[in-house]
Amino acid sequence: METGLVLQYLVIALAALLSLWVVLKKQFPGTVRRLRGGLALALVRPGRPVWMQALGRRIAPPAGSSAGACGGCDSCGPSAPKQH
Repeated sequence: METGLVLQYLVIALAALLSLWVVLKKQFPGTVRRLRGGLALALVRPGRPVWMQALGRRIAPPAGSSAGACGGCDSCGPSAPKQH
């Protein structure tokens, strides 16, 4: 196989993977978050090389910001207006 053809296949494969990632993030955000979390936990285990732990911390999904100030039941916000 020629080098140009291999390079062309590589570029197409990368474009397809990027497209798949975008669709997964838009259509299945919870699944992507669980996959990222599971992969990150596997990489940051004690005994792993430092570079692997750093990669795991980078892959880890951001912490959820939906928790209230205390991290509890989220009932400390403003109450809904009464309906008559």
